[in-house]
Amino acid sequence: MKNCEYQQIDPRALGTSNTRTPTTLPCGRKNSQRLRRKWEVFPGNNRFYCDGRIMLASQCGVLPVTIGLIFITSGLFFTFDCPFLVDHLTVFIPVIGGVLFVFVVVTLLQTSFTDPGILPRALPDEAVDIERQIDNSGSSTYRPPPRTKEILINDQVVKLKYCFTCKMFRPPRTSHCSLCDNCVERFDHHCPWVGNCVGKRNYRFFYAFIVSLSFLTSFIFGCVITHLTLRSQIVNGFHTYLVASNLTTNEDIKGSWSSKRGEESGNPYTHNSIFTNCCVVLCGPLPPSLIDRRGFLPPDDAPQAVTSDTELPPFIAKNDTNMEENCQEFANSCTA
Repeated sequence: MKNCEYQQIDPRALGTSNTRTPTTLPCGRKNSQRLRRKWEVFPGNNRFYCDGRIMLASQCGVLPVTIGLIFITSGLFFTFDCPFLVDHLTVFIPVIGGVLFVFVVVTLLQTSFTDPGILPRALPDEAVDIERQIDNSGSSTYRPPPRTKEILINDQVVKLKYCFTCKMFRPPRTSHCSLCDNCVERFDHHCPWVGNCVGKRNYRFFYAFIVSLSFLTSFIFGCVITHLTLRSQIVNGFHTYLVASNLTTNEDIKGSWSSKRGEESGNPYTHNSIFTNCCVVLCGPLPPSLIDRRGFLPPDDAPQAVTSDTELPPFIAKNDTNMEENCQEFANSCTA
């Protein structure tokens, strides 16, 4: 399809003599009034910053939310996931994440701050000339121009709609945004997440933003899953070692049966077989509960509350010989 360019109607091309003579002040004095820039008298609902270099839609409250979500998600990823993945995988993970993050932020700002292709409104003289061309009846009464106008593009009839706000016929694929109150060329949609319309001049930035954001989201999600998988494998491997050795976490940390205490002593609870240890720990019979938490207490055996003033019975030293015999019997019963 051919690239058709459309411009506003020039009053001089219509044969109307609407020439303006420059106004001068008497006595050769120059006009000392400050020249105003066009963005200061812009008729749309856009907001301008940095002396007109940055423009946003009037309703751009969702844009800070978009920026905040990107920064918070990426910040958590770089703070908690990247250090672990660098130590266990490769140093290129934060590099790739940083490149994607910068590209997402840059394309988002370009989409938000770029003119989407706003068409300037017709001047009063241009609007009068358009209506005068349409109204051929010569009637002095005002008659609004028709809403459509047909043109040919590649041997196909395309209807142009008249915009009563901008006072011009909209070029093909142009639509008037009700939020920004502007006619945007090749209007796609008004995106509140970027705080701007998406049109002819910023659609490429919008497409690059959503594609890079998809890559960044998938990359962070994959890295988080990898992080959790590696963490779980470490925990699973540690407890597999405990089960195979018939140890507990408390015993391993304290080094009860290792050289951590300065003396070599073997684990008395091991069966000297990984398979037997696993069967005893995981497949052995579950012992019954000893507290009988749902049993009934006889009325005569009501427990008495122990306070700090209650006198405890005197400590009676136990016979060491009996204690050793009891421990030996308990060990034999455990290994039986």
